[in-house]
Amino acid sequence: MSDTGVTVKKNQDFSEWYVEVILKAELADYAPVKGCMIIRPDAYAVWEKIQEVVNQKIKATGHRNTYFPMFIPEAFLRKEAEHFEGFTPEVAWITQGGDTTLEERLAVRPTSETIMYAMFSKWVRSWRDLPLKINQWCNIVRWETKATKLFLRTREFLWQEGHTAHVTCEEAEKEVMWALNMYKDVVENFLAIPVVIGTKSDSEKFAGALYTTALESIMPDGKALQMGTSHNLGQHFAKVFDVKFVGEDKQDHFVWQTSWGITTRLIGAMIMVHGDDKGLVMPPKVAPVHVVIVPILFKGVEAEAIAAKTKEIAQILKSKGLSVVLDDRNEYTPGWKFNQWELKGVPIRIELGPRDLKQGQVVIVRRDTCQKAPVKEADIPSTVERLLQEIQDNMLSKAKAVLQEKTVCVKTYEEFKKVLEAKGGFLKATWCGSAECEAKVKEETGATIRVRPFKVEEPSTGCIVCGEKSRETVYFARSY
Repeated sequence: MSDTGVTVKKNQDFSEWYVEVILKAELADYAPVKGCMIIRPDAYAVWEKIQEVVNQKIKATGHRNTYFPMFIPEAFLRKEAEHFEGFTPEVAWITQGGDTTLEERLAVRPTSETIMYAMFSKWVRSWRDLPLKINQWCNIVRWETKATKLFLRTREFLWQEGHTAHVTCEEAEKEVMWALNMYKDVVENFLAIPVVIGTKSDSEKFAGALYTTALESIMPDGKALQMGTSHNLGQHFAKVFDVKFVGEDKQDHFVWQTSWGITTRLIGAMIMVHGDDKGLVMPPKVAPVHVVIVPILFKGVEAEAIAAKTKEIAQILKSKGLSVVLDDRNEYTPGWKFNQWELKGVPIRIELGPRDLKQGQVVIVRRDTCQKAPVKEADIPSTVERLLQEIQDNMLSKAKAVLQEKTVCVKTYEEFKKVLEAKGGFLKATWCGSAECEAKVKEETGATIRVRPFKVEEPSTGCIVCGEKSRETVYFARSY
């Protein structure tokens, strides 16, 4: 791997391109612990932007942030059998603290339902204590045995997990859909990635949930990526952990619960969906840097005036609330700087040389289209703000076109397999609802049901697997 520039074409070796872009754009690096990663400042800045917008949305609806220990007693996980069975293959266990052997193994947090709900049973007494709506930003450890991949599948990752308790099933159902649509807004309107939403099949739902809803998107290589989930936990955990309340009717009732979350894999999706052969393309709403200014200096030719003008432009743009870098390093050429900032995906580059200075203008370059245009000095702030919105909109529009192109309706199982091998993507297919047919598809093709869309489409044919009467049309895909 060379020191600078992306050497692998996105459409030739997608997996290698993805890793090279991450490493060279300095988003992440491999940790000394196998299967773990180091999130570098630029990527963490994207995560902070996601945190910022999600925090605004959840706090506006009465949710409050909290923090629970990362160590969970084994007995807590064992209390809910389905939940325990679903997570034990990936749990990291602590058996010793210092020189002392622990009396009970501690799980390193694979998810927080059990430890949180043990506390809910202490905190909830009356209907007046409900709804209880908390959220935490934390790290999660799942000891992956599959091949790990930066941002998409690592043994430790960052996430946000919301947990709520309600008086009625209807309230819980509203919460599930609120969280799902909140995520849809964040992913589509901030990360510029279109998604398909719906419910998971029983075999793909969260362990212990009544049902799971999810956002799924298709990556450029034709594989699906789960972008977030929102679960209706029903009263399962409430009965296991004795989370009940005295209602207005003076009777005891178990609460209805939800949980929902997104992870740092969203950063991986952003890289894959928008990146190109030059490197990253950052959506402006989450970009760590909005504008980079590169002065083009020639020894002795207007150097001081150009330096002063670029500083002035930088200050004006910063006063508009934009993140701006003035790259006035002398040790690198303008061309080298152009390539570096394109690799890092900065949405807008402003160039200023001697000729521009004389004409009272700059040259503005868009990262998404690489289009260049001269802009008068007085028009720089308004032009930059307009272009940032245009870039954001254009990136979502392009991604929607790819999603549409990679969504194919198939009529037979043979067509299903043929399309899956040729191009991948979402395969809309009829399904009878049986776990046997679902399992057969997974075993024979590696594809799973990613979502059962909320908008029910009347099946036009029988189940593509068994030919029996179809219950619904679902989205299959191979996935990360």
